Amino acid sequence: MLNQVEVAKQRWGGANNTIDGWLLGRKQLLIQYCELAGVNYQRRESLPDANEVSEFCTLLMDYLSAGHFEVYEMLVGDDTTGQQLKQRLYPLIAATTDQALDFNDSYADNFHPDHAMEFEQSIAKLGEALVERFELEDELIQHMHGLVQQPVTE
Repeated sequence: MLNQVEVAKQRWGGANNTIDGWLLGRKQLLIQYCELAGVNYQRRESLPDANEVSEFCTLLMDYLSAGHFEVYEMLVGDDTTGQQLKQRLYPLIAATTDQALDFNDSYADNFHPDHAMEFEQSIAKLGEALVERFELEDELIQHMHGLVQQPVTE
């Protein structure tokens, strides 16, 4: 997943400050996700503590909010292709948002080590949703990037 963020940053970085900040937020989210899930680390002997989970949930909600309220409309534009892309992708993105909100509702303020098995399953499911979401968001970024690159003809 982190490689995917780096590819997106290399491909589209510098085109727009808002997108750059959003991709940085994605990277920070993924780093914390990997730490919580034990990805790319030797398997934890113990679960994360409640503060780590709460901090991750805050980052997750900030990232989701930025996408929905600051970035997506900028990415699709008013052109026909952008509007078609919006109609196709937004419901799929909304499904990943629902999964992330479910995770947040379950663990932001209620994380308890007694529910270790449930947490492991939930964090894995969230990871799958994030991978899907990032791929969908990258399609939106690609659309904007394509529009920026097109020459204006009069």
